Amino acid sequence: MRIVAGKFRSRRLQGPRGDALRPTSDRLRETLFDILQPVVEDSFFVDVFAGTGAVGLEALSRGARRVVFIENHRAALGLIRANLAALGVDSGAEVLALDAARGIELLASRGEPADLIFLDPPYALGQEYERIVKLLGRTLLVAPHTPVILERSRKLALPERFGRLGRVRVVEQGDAALDFYLRQRKE
Repeated sequence: MRIVAGKFRSRRLQGPRGDALRPTSDRLRETLFDILQPVVEDSFFVDVFAGTGAVGLEALSRGARRVVFIENHRAALGLIRANLAALGVDSGAEVLALDAARGIELLASRGEPADLIFLDPPYALGQEYERIVKLLGRTLLVAPHTPVILERSRKLALPERFGRLGRVRVVEQGDAALDFYLRQRKE
């Protein structure tokens, strides 16, 4: 696993041992950031279910102003912190050792909407998509311009709408897919 592009390009990241975590592949991250490139620079990026931190670290590498990693799995938190240290990141990154819902609520209470939000729950926890995305749609963390991007297994079908958020794009690659949601005017 490595950083695909930007100031940390080609730098290796520590990855998980065993099957407890499933990091976003280099190829899928490259596709994601090819799509996000026009808006990632100087953005406030939130990486929910951050795992190894690879997606948020890619955002930092490509010029995000600030990245918040939300993760509560102890081994994953260690990987995020180790990867931040290995890259020499000492500002612009915050690690919230909280479950997704509590992390989102804490960020929302600060009053600053995110520019980009990425969620990658464990594929086995399919019910988390609905619970967390509906929560996001009710917070001020998601502004009208804020894409909420979900990584999922291609085998999992997601609805067109999650409360206030409606799907605007789907990108499939290999066994994975990315769904892009934006706040809609009506529920």
